[in-house]
Amino acid sequence: MKKLIVCIFFVVGFVGFSQENPVSIQVDTTSIRIGEQIQFKIIVNEKANVVFPTLQLDSLKKVEVVEALPTDTLKEYVEKKYLLTSFDSGVYVIPQQTVLINNKKFLTDSLMVSVATVKVDTTKQKMFGIKAIQREPKTFDDYKHLFWWLIPIFVLIAIILYFVFRKKKQIEAPKVYVAPIVEALQRLKELDEKELLKRNEIKIYYSELTDIVRTYIEKDINIPALESTTNELIETIQDFNASSKLGISKETIQQLKEVLQSADLVKFAKSAPIVEEIKGHRNLAERILQSLKPVKVEEPLKEKENEVE
Repeated sequence: MKKLIVCIFFVVGFVGFSQENPVSIQVDTTSIRIGEQIQFKIIVNEKANVVFPTLQLDSLKKVEVVEALPTDTLKEYVEKKYLLTSFDSGVYVIPQQTVLINNKKFLTDSLMVSVATVKVDTTKQKMFGIKAIQREPKTFDDYKHLFWWLIPIFVLIAIILYFVFRKKKQIEAPKVYVAPIVEALQRLKELDEKELLKRNEIKIYYSELTDIVRTYIEKDINIPALESTTNELIETIQDFNASSKLGISKETIQQLKEVLQSADLVKFAKSAPIVEEIKGHRNLAERILQSLKPVKVEEPLKEKENEVE
């Protein structure tokens, strides 16, 4: 009698607990063959704030989720469908799943799934001939050993090209002789094109102007003009003109002295001549270049130059 009463209370309590749990599961089958699918449903008898789980599968990881279908909201309940499968024979247990309803956790029942192998009747299976051996397609690894041979080849080619192009650079083009007067007049033209006066770079202008005149004198008359002061240069020209009959007029020498002294005042005394005066010195320098007419008496000039030094 006591055992009957206990059983009644147990059944009543279990029914009451089942009625309180709004979560249940439903499957279309629990026994499949390898590769077949199971439709696994989680059903919730309430519709407010239901959060379905990420499905927890068997501990051996033999059962797989093929697809998680969208949640269906029906009139009185909500359900979530999952398609499951397995490719290994055996019996596997899908554990309880946790569902949140209004931020409260509810557990489903666990489920046991049986997966059987597929029997193959070899007597009805057609026999096919043995296929010939097929070669695998070539990959980079098949040619990787050739790569180490290419490195020294490329290095050798690079070295050869380096010396070839270096030799070409060393071969200079033959220099074309340009008469000193032509070079000097061309430099004057280039000086005008620089427009230094418009940028008020007077000191640079006079430096280049006197360099043109001095370079011409040194190249065409063989007088060391670039390293001489104004007074030294004028005295040397006067000496050469008297002893070697250069034929340079006193007026030209005086004009040269005027241009060089004006340039010295600009470069060293910070003199600031007006534009008209600067242009006058430029034109005067051109007339000096065209008036200098050296005579071809190089040996006496060199001897005189040594005496001056």
